Amino acid sequence: MKSFLYILILQLLLLKVQAGSFTQVQKQQNAVDTGIINDPIEAAIIAEVIKTKVPPQKEKVQYVSQVTRYGFKNLFAQYNYNPALPYSSQVNPNAESYMQDYLKVHTNSLIQMKSWGQPYFNLIDQILSQYGLPRELKYLAVIESNLNTRATSWVGAGGPWQFMPYTARDYGLVVNPVLDERRDYYKSTHAAARYLLTLYSQMKDWLLVIAAYNGGPGRVYSAIKQSGSRNFWSLQYYLPTESRNHVKKFIATHYIMEGQGGVTTASNSSGMYDMRGGVNSFDAKPNLTDEEKEFASTQTITGKYNALVISKNLLMDIGTFNRYNPDFDNLMSINGNYDLRLPSDKMQLFLANKYVILNECVQLLLGDNLQPPPNQTITYPTQKKTKRKGK
Repeated sequence: MKSFLYILILQLLLLKVQAGSFTQVQKQQNAVDTGIINDPIEAAIIAEVIKTKVPPQKEKVQYVSQVTRYGFKNLFAQYNYNPALPYSSQVNPNAESYMQDYLKVHTNSLIQMKSWGQPYFNLIDQILSQYGLPRELKYLAVIESNLNTRATSWVGAGGPWQFMPYTARDYGLVVNPVLDERRDYYKSTHAAARYLLTLYSQMKDWLLVIAAYNGGPGRVYSAIKQSGSRNFWSLQYYLPTESRNHVKKFIATHYIMEGQGGVTTASNSSGMYDMRGGVNSFDAKPNLTDEEKEFASTQTITGKYNALVISKNLLMDIGTFNRYNPDFDNLMSINGNYDLRLPSDKMQLFLANKYVILNECVQLLLGDNLQPPPNQTITYPTQKKTKRKGK
């Protein structure tokens, strides 16, 4: 009996030691994921740039540019956007589903802004480049104020960059009853560049910077602590809804302005225009009920896709697929792109597996069979969290 008790106690102690080791490993992993390795030289140069009220010297601009270019690593496969390549091949798959709702409401107004807002974009581009910052950041001014110098929020933020008075003063702007330099495009953009660089020196990720620009760094740090990660896609549901949506708006605006969403094609034979860069498959009317239309999602796709392969992988009847996407194969072969329409759940499944499906379509085109390629399986999107642990 005693020997049995000794063995039981020994097993319990062993389990406790193993559990402690696992916890320690997990803590170390989280520390790696949430920590930042600070380079003293980098920190000193950025601190000098932030404090200086004039653009930094050329060699320092080049240095900062090399540091900050990696800030979009969680959005684009190659750290930044290359307009010469298809948008969908560069953007993080997690970002694509973010675009849909925003595109439905804001596409037309943003495409109009591409014309009338060009002088403002040119000015912002010029100033951001003087600080070595990515030019994509100009779209933050779009979602903050619609480029409106007179914009004022209910909490008192003002100007195109929506500075609060105390933050504006910290970055050299005059804000008093007589003069408000937050509404000066030139001066406020210089201040915004230094403020964005301040946030980047803390976050090392532009998506987190955009969230912090909206809700403050404290809330982003809280999300990092609760999630154990500095990856926006991992911590997004620990952020306040407004801050999370701010990042979504930025991604969607960039897509409309820079990606396929920003290309207005020439008119087709029916005289209609496609504002998203794909052939206007809406001209071939889908035979859908009102309910089906309400719960459908649309995504412009490019490549050698095949209707049969898509429907097979989505466990969708080919007749139903063709009702949603009339003349799919014909228009795809002629134009190389198509506004794919699917029920929302099927669209999520397609976006999660689009490259596997495309690979299989290419195999079919080359004469191979319809079996999935080796080591590639269809995966289902994980259910997103709906509960947030505080702000």
